[in-house]
Amino acid sequence: MAYVHGGRLVAQALKRHGTTHIFTLCGGHIQAIYDGCIDEGIRVVDVRHEQTAGHAADGYARVTGRPGVCAVTAGPGVTDVVTAIANAQRAQVPLVCIGGAGPRLLCDMGSLQDMDCVSLMRSITKWSVQVPETRRIGEYLDAAFRVAQANVPGPVFLEMPLDLLMNMHDDADRPATRPFEETPRPGGDPRSVARAVELLRAAERPVFVVGTQIRWSPVKDRLRELCEVFGAPVYLNGMARGGLPAAHPLLFSRSRKFALAQADVVFVLGTPFDFRVDYGRAPTWAPGVKIVQIDLDGAELGRNRAVELGIHGDGGTVLAQIARELGAKLDFAPWVAAVRADETKRQAKMLAEIEADSSPPNPLRVCAELGKRLGPSDVVIGDGGDFVATAAYVLKLEWPQLWMDPGPLGTLGVGPGYAMAAQLARPDARAVLVYGDGSFGLHGIEFEAMARQGIPVVAIIGNDAGWTQIRRGQVELYGKERAVATALDYTRYEKIVEACGGVGFWVETVADLGPALDAAFASKKPACVNVKIASSDFRKGSISV
Repeated sequence: MAYVHGGRLVAQALKRHGTTHIFTLCGGHIQAIYDGCIDEGIRVVDVRHEQTAGHAADGYARVTGRPGVCAVTAGPGVTDVVTAIANAQRAQVPLVCIGGAGPRLLCDMGSLQDMDCVSLMRSITKWSVQVPETRRIGEYLDAAFRVAQANVPGPVFLEMPLDLLMNMHDDADRPATRPFEETPRPGGDPRSVARAVELLRAAERPVFVVGTQIRWSPVKDRLRELCEVFGAPVYLNGMARGGLPAAHPLLFSRSRKFALAQADVVFVLGTPFDFRVDYGRAPTWAPGVKIVQIDLDGAELGRNRAVELGIHGDGGTVLAQIARELGAKLDFAPWVAAVRADETKRQAKMLAEIEADSSPPNPLRVCAELGKRLGPSDVVIGDGGDFVATAAYVLKLEWPQLWMDPGPLGTLGVGPGYAMAAQLARPDARAVLVYGDGSFGLHGIEFEAMARQGIPVVAIIGNDAGWTQIRRGQVELYGKERAVATALDYTRYEKIVEACGGVGFWVETVADLGPALDAAFASKKPACVNVKIASSDFRKGSISV
């Protein structure tokens, strides 16, 4: 072995954990890491804003199932990535953020970009710490990956001072720690599992709500098999979308309000009682409904509402335990039929807009045309408000296809980072970025980074010249004449993509929509299809606070 600098030790440790890409914006404090990555065959992907680097690490984790890694320089490099780290924390996504820092001997003396970043990051990470010396880099990175993936996944921040990265150490001196082959995931207490079976057997109108945590379950690929054992209506949200085929008879999306208002038992897996489910309150939830809540975070059990049974464990593993305890399939056919009737009625209302040939195109029609062109492993990223929420209902996905949106923090600007990471993690598939015209303005310049580095993301902008998810309620509350700061123009964003080295298409008619999408996918370059969309009442009444 040999004496190598600290940056090379970082790269060696990352490689042991299976890291193939690191996302960054250049900074003198962290350049030794780049040098080490070259030697270890880890691709350094550079972006135009540190927030994008953080989102890319987040997106890499969602696609691969392993923590993503970003590296940002000291001071403002760290402050720029804060939003991305906070978003990953709220979305329960494992990532490792490496932050640069000035030399320790100059600490608190006013060196360039000197500040206490460890304290800054502490409230939005599972662990925030400065690595104390060069020889312990591998040990701390092993710990960072372990902590990021343990229990409820989330981000970790490691600060590495400049002198630590530049100092030399023998790389034969390996840490006593090593990566897990598979992250341990807890099952449920057998007594609680038995009680859950009793509740399910006694139910007449059960419902299953499966959330993002299923993405990290070691038995996630058995979700379809397990749901078929229970025979009850299933609703998927977040990264659980696609866990059942779109045509599966137990999968529903539009009838959740109807089902929750009448259910007598609801199994809630890996998703909190937050604003997305009205905090578990009546009348959204039936009075007297019995809740079985299963979560990786024991402190989440019973938050915001009482539950009949709380099970601290991995959702997929607990479902498998319940299925084994049942021993035979259950059948709730009359209840499923009632929910299906409501689902069909609501889908019919959507169908008229999906099939509309009017111009400019209806947003539902735009999403439906995109859906026809998705491949079996494509990743769809939602970055925006109204148009993205429409796409979430219209697009029919099935694993290994993935849907990625920011999650409950509602962060705009996640799109380019997520999409870059997805395209690099799945080079034989396509990363498709569903954009609001407002969101494009946050990090649209990242198309330069995509074009320069050969990352052929395809973006579809639903351009309604406004922050419509906010503006709709603003107009209703205050009147159109007082609706300030929410109106935009029909800006030709596709020309920005062209100027950055990609290809762009402006669409105002249904006739031009399909050909533009086909040309964008065929271009093998970063592409933007900027669609002027018509107004729609599909999202009327949706909340934005």
